Order: sequence, then structure tokens, then C-alpha cells
Amino acid sequence: MRVVIQRVSESSVTIEGLVKSEIGKGFMILVGFEEFDGISDIEWVSRKIVNLRVFDDENGVMNLSVKDINGEILLISQFTLHALTAKGNRPSYIKAARPDIAIPLYEKFIEVLTADLGKEIGTGEFGADMKVALINDGPVTILIDSKNRE
Repeated sequence: MRVVIQRVSESSVTIEGLVKSEIGKGFMILVGFEEFDGISDIEWVSRKIVNLRVFDDENGVMNLSVKDINGEILLISQFTLHALTAKGNRPSYIKAARPDIAIPLYEKFIEVLTADLGKEIGTGEFGADMKVALINDGPVTILIDSKNRE
């Protein structure tokens, strides 16, 4: 399971010309799943996300979490995070979980992340052609892969 976390001052996702979700200050997160990802990956990544201390405290030091600032989260599925690019110029997505595996994982991640944050999160729509807009604050961008826990 891989996530790209961007600290944002605002973000939104539009599908077929309609805004599905929008947030203010917080995280816009892209998530991709592999076939063998499971609940332990979801729980570990979710805890990491809500406790990441990348928001400024009163002294301008990145010392606060998204929970500490009562921030928001927008979660977008993105299978291309598992692109293999070593050979040739066309990425291979063979490592990305198929929809029958990835959709339940995505739905479970929404559930766990909502519980860990303590409030509803915004989402995209799995498999849809989405237009994601954001203002990256900092910029601050963090990559987390649940297979690299050490």
C-alpha cells in the first residue's frame, strides 16, 4: 500500500464536471493498493497519516498533526502509484491490485481513516476520471509505503 500525502490549504476532486468533495486545510492523499495488502497495512498507514507532525505550531515548527489542527482529508484512489518503470517507456501496472481486491481495500481505508481522524473525510470515486485540484502548502509532500515500515 502506497500513499502520497500532500499538505494543502485547499483541495477538491471533480468528476464529470461536478465537485464530489472539497476540503480546506489538511491533507490530499493519493492511495494505491497491491494484491497482498490487508487490514494491517491500512491500520498502520492510517495511524501514520493522522499523527504525522507536519503542520506548524505557534513557533513555526512542524510539530502538529492533522488531528491537532482539526484539519481535513481528501482521499483519492490511484493505481498508478504502483507503476513499474524500469524497462521501456510504457509503465506496467501489474503490481497494482485489480478492482475486485482494491475496491474493498479502498472502502476499508476510508472507514479506518475516518475513525482515526474522528470525522468524515472527502473522497473521489474509484475508477472514475477525476480532476484533482490542490494548493500544496509548503510544499510538503510525504511518501509512505506500508512495505517499508523500518
